[in-house]
Amino acid sequence: MSDSAQLKLLLTGVPGCGKTTVMTRLAKLLSDKRLAGFFTEEILNSDQRTGFQAKTFRGEEALLSSIHHKSWVSVGRYGVDVRSFETLVLPELEMDPNTVDLFLIDEIGKMECVCPGFVESMQRVLELNVPLIATVSQQGKGFVRDIKNRPDVEIITVTTDNREGLPQKLLDRVTL
Repeated sequence: MSDSAQLKLLLTGVPGCGKTTVMTRLAKLLSDKRLAGFFTEEILNSDQRTGFQAKTFRGEEALLSSIHHKSWVSVGRYGVDVRSFETLVLPELEMDPNTVDLFLIDEIGKMECVCPGFVESMQRVLELNVPLIATVSQQGKGFVRDIKNRPDVEIITVTTDNREGLPQKLLDRVTL
């Protein structure tokens, strides 16, 4: 593989700037590649956000969090369904690196990082010789801060001005 195997890009920006949209559009542009990872979507009820679900790029999905989920761990008003989330995403993150062209992870944030298996698997992915593009919270402590401070990552800020052209620019950076 080319130098893109070393590529580790982290997309960040304010909530609502379009990070997930950039990732899902990039995934469509890379639909002929072997992608591993997931993206998150809001769960809406009468236009009110009641939680988040995680989806793989193959269409599998699981609850990440909900205001209705009772959990031993919560982020804000959301109970995080650690078991459901990890059951979905850990197989994605633990795939044989020889069977993956690119890891796409949306997102590395507070809810995801309260899941110990997710953090452990992400640490492994960061050490692999496989390109990675992930979204990451703009603010964050612990693991979020640590990965943003790694010398081998490049941070790109998503804005309303650059989000439309960003999927193609990212595609151009990843030569698989």
